[in-house]
Amino acid sequence: MPSLLEKVIRLGFTAGERLAPDTAGRLAFRLFSRTPSRKPASKNAQKRLDEARPLMERAERVILPISNGAVAAYRFDPLVAQASETVLVVHGWGSRSEHMLSLVEGLRASGRAVVALDLPGHGASTGRMLNMALAVEAVDAAWRQFGPFAMMVGHSFGGAVVVNAACGSVCGVPPRTPERLVTISAPNALPQIFDWFAGWIGLRDRGRLALFEEVRRLTGRPLDTFVAARQIAALKLPTLVVHAHDDKEVAVDHAYGIVGAGPHVDVFWADGYGHRRVLGAQDVSQVIVDFAEKHAQDPPVAAGEERRRPLRA
Repeated sequence: MPSLLEKVIRLGFTAGERLAPDTAGRLAFRLFSRTPSRKPASKNAQKRLDEARPLMERAERVILPISNGAVAAYRFDPLVAQASETVLVVHGWGSRSEHMLSLVEGLRASGRAVVALDLPGHGASTGRMLNMALAVEAVDAAWRQFGPFAMMVGHSFGGAVVVNAACGSVCGVPPRTPERLVTISAPNALPQIFDWFAGWIGLRDRGRLALFEEVRRLTGRPLDTFVAARQIAALKLPTLVVHAHDDKEVAVDHAYGIVGAGPHVDVFWADGYGHRRVLGAQDVSQVIVDFAEKHAQDPPVAAGEERRRPLRA
C-alpha cells in the first residue's frame, strides 16, 4: 500500500502536469536524480564504514573537478611490487567506495592497482544530484587522472555507468573504452526504469515526454540510447555479467538482457547473495579476478565470432 508521502507526491505531479507538463517533467527528473543521505542508516552501517577506514586511509585520495562540483577517487596499490594493470571500480546508487573494498582487495591481491570512484552525491564527492551525464563525466575525470583502465567494474547503477562511459554515450565526453567490462547486479534498460518511475509518480503522456526529454538535454542522446545490451553488443568487449536470481532491487531479467548481447559476454550467477551481499562474496571476487586473467590479452571479437561460454550456466 502506498505511503502518505507517496500519495502526496503522486497527487502533486498529477495536478502539476495538467497545468505545466514541461515543468512537471523537469521537476520529476530532479526528484529522480536526488541522491539519498550519506548518513549511515544503522549502527551496523556505521560499523562497516569504521572498519573500512584504515584501508581507505592507505589509499591515494585525489579530488577531481567536474562541471558540477568535484568527485573523490582512491588509488590502491597492488599487493606486489609492480601493477600488471589498473582497474576502475564504481559503486551503485546510495553506496560509496568503502562498500567495494572486498572486490578492491581481491584485485590488489592479483597484482592489479585499483581506483575506486565516489560518484557525484555519494561518499566524499560533492552534491546531492546524480545522473548519467554527471556519472560518465566522473569516470572521464578518473580516467584522465589514473587511466587508461584495463578493466572497469560497476555495481548496480555503477554497472550502467561504466558501460556508458566505455561507449561514449554522453555527448561532449570522449569514450573511455577499457579492454574488459564487468557489471554486477546492473540494470539493462534505463528506459524501463524511467517508465516505471513516471508511472510511480503519476505522470501521463506530456509529463513523461518532458521527463524523457531531460535525458536528451543533459546527455545529447534520446533515452532509448541507454540500453546496455545494445551498447555492449556494439562494443564487443569481453564482458562479465554477475547477477543473482534472488536480487530484489534489479530483477534478473536485466541480466538476461545483457547476457544476450553476444558471445563475448560471460555470466556468473551469484545466487543467494541478493543485490548487496554480492559485493562481499569471496567467490564473486575470485570469478572477477579469473575473468580478468583469462581475457587479459584478448583480441577484439569479430562480427559473428563464437568464442566463449558462460562461467556458470
